[in-house]
Amino acid sequence: MPPQKSLQAFLATARAALKGPASKRSTPLHFVVGNESADLDSLCSTLFLAYFRSHVPPHTLHIPLCHLARDDLSLRPEFSAVLRHAAVLEDDVLTLSELPARDDLKPGDTRWVLVDHNVMTGALGEAYGDRVVGCIDHHDDEGQVPRDAEPRVIEKCGSCMSLTVEHCQQVWETLSQGDDASREVNAQLALLALAPILVDTTNLGNKDKTTPHDTRAVAVAESRISSAARTSSSSSSSSADRAYDRAGFFADVAALKEDLSHLSPRDVLRKDYKEWAEGSARLGTSSVPQSFAALVRKAGGEGALARVLEGWGAERGVDVSVVLTTCKEGGSFQRELLVWVRGGEGLVTAVKRFVEGEGGERLGLRAWGEGGLDEDVEGSWRRCWVQGTLEYSRKQIAPMLREVLKGVVKE
Repeated sequence: MPPQKSLQAFLATARAALKGPASKRSTPLHFVVGNESADLDSLCSTLFLAYFRSHVPPHTLHIPLCHLARDDLSLRPEFSAVLRHAAVLEDDVLTLSELPARDDLKPGDTRWVLVDHNVMTGALGEAYGDRVVGCIDHHDDEGQVPRDAEPRVIEKCGSCMSLTVEHCQQVWETLSQGDDASREVNAQLALLALAPILVDTTNLGNKDKTTPHDTRAVAVAESRISSAARTSSSSSSSSADRAYDRAGFFADVAALKEDLSHLSPRDVLRKDYKEWAEGSARLGTSSVPQSFAALVRKAGGEGALARVLEGWGAERGVDVSVVLTTCKEGGSFQRELLVWVRGGEGLVTAVKRFVEGEGGERLGLRAWGEGGLDEDVEGSWRRCWVQGTLEYSRKQIAPMLREVLKGVVKE
């Protein structure tokens, strides 16, 4: 068996395949891509799955494409830190900025495997949505990926990476039988896998998110680190990783993910952003690991934050803007929710009926503050709440709102 490539060397091979002259490309090109929010789970799962899919017979190269523009990598210091643990730099990964124009990369010359979503959305979806051949995801199955797709793994768990590790476990086990250098590579890949699982499950401590998939995947990944730690030939850089401490590793990555001090209010809204089209309406959602009180302070007041929200919604062209926050107040976990409808009275009526009825009861909504972020004018309705039902995240709330918007005609 030839020596196992490092993740960095694999990414160099993928770049050469993508960026070479169109006339010399071997088609079809196979891609792996995460969802539009490009959070840590999506980005790491993309790299991990592409690497191991490329090692499965017939060894078809799978190109990992990070679902964001290159400039947006700077919004995600937690991803850059995890890459360093895997001996990879930001410059090594491929982003939307490196994807050739559609005229130069025809849909028929591509095949796509999705991670952390099962419907390709946005500009990629418009261009290549009918070229999806597989997916690994932990969201609700929307029925768009063919039943005979391979892979087709859609199961609930805390982190999509957990399903990805399980799917790749057999080939990973085979590759792990190599020499010391191979064990070193696999320890680096293990850290890439562990970061999103631990962050998404709060170090396996969130009972509402953690599943057996997550605990099994962590055990598999940590066994790769243990194996590397038993080898005698180690570099100084890898020795630090061999002193792996789960709690410390989780705390470091989580702190970087939650640190928004370097971001403008607009960047906070766009860092973890997902968007959907339902009929004639567009829904945009921002997940923020910070309270609305903190966002108000960052923006310079409630009115200033409302203007930022308005500008971001207009920039994206959405009719319903949603911001979902998480924070710890007084040591206890808290969720907040803001919904702003600006698509006319039909949409306003539909969304109000939902949040003032069954939806509000399910989510346990109660007014945030003294209504300083609320608005009710003709054709525009905005409300902010503290959310009492903590197990409901964007993963559950976005499908609820998408269902509300179905069949509603935008004015």
